[in-house]
Amino acid sequence: MSIYVLPFLLTLFAGLSTSIGGIIAFHKKAASKKFLAFALGLSAGVMIYVSFIEIFPKAFASLSEIYSKEQAYLFTTLGFFVGVFLIALIDRLVPHAENPHEQDELTVYEHKESQTLLRMGLFSALAIAIHNFPEGLATFIGALESPAIGISIAVAIAIHNIPEGIAVSIPIYHATKSKKKAFLYTFLSGLAEPVGAIIGFFLLQAFLSESLFGLVFSMVAGIMVYISLDELLPTAEKHGEHHIAIYGLIVGMIIMASSLVLFL
Repeated sequence: MSIYVLPFLLTLFAGLSTSIGGIIAFHKKAASKKFLAFALGLSAGVMIYVSFIEIFPKAFASLSEIYSKEQAYLFTTLGFFVGVFLIALIDRLVPHAENPHEQDELTVYEHKESQTLLRMGLFSALAIAIHNFPEGLATFIGALESPAIGISIAVAIAIHNIPEGIAVSIPIYHATKSKKKAFLYTFLSGLAEPVGAIIGFFLLQAFLSESLFGLVFSMVAGIMVYISLDELLPTAEKHGEHHIAIYGLIVGMIIMASSLVLFL
């Protein structure tokens, strides 16, 4: 049981980082465009680097113990794109207008009507909760295989959860004038991450083998790359800070590369 403690704590940390965004949202100036653009770029850099340099190869190595190298690479590649399809499907199922990944978090200040704001905030909370399920599983599985990888995934997801928390908190706060309600919904949306990890892992646990582990890990890589390309970088671009986002991306890759050189 002790082997599950660190993965769970990392997943909990990543999920509840939405609460940090919820707190930041009470202070409009704190959520600067430059900070968000750099943070989102950094998160994307960490995710993309660790997906291709660590997670994909580990999935291939696991499958290579059972299948030939050709079959292992084929199954790893298929798993990667199944992960991409899974998170893309979730994006499609979430209504476009309420999807926090399809809007600039800072533009919600422009809305005036309380009902519209409240509805936006609640749907954003639901959308984030749905997205956090596979992200939670990715963090948990990653930490279970390697604490170093788990920490890097958790930090990257935590960074990108902060602006998501802002997307939930701002409209609810301005609609209800209640910091408690805004924080509560932000907190609950973040809890979906550890809940998703626990449900997903223990549903798979009875069937978990080297083969299934390899497939799940390859799916995790696909999920993380999709999140980076579809959500993080485009949102950073919407802030109009292209170069700052790219600098963040490169710094994120350097940080991830350095941690792997030092600790693996």
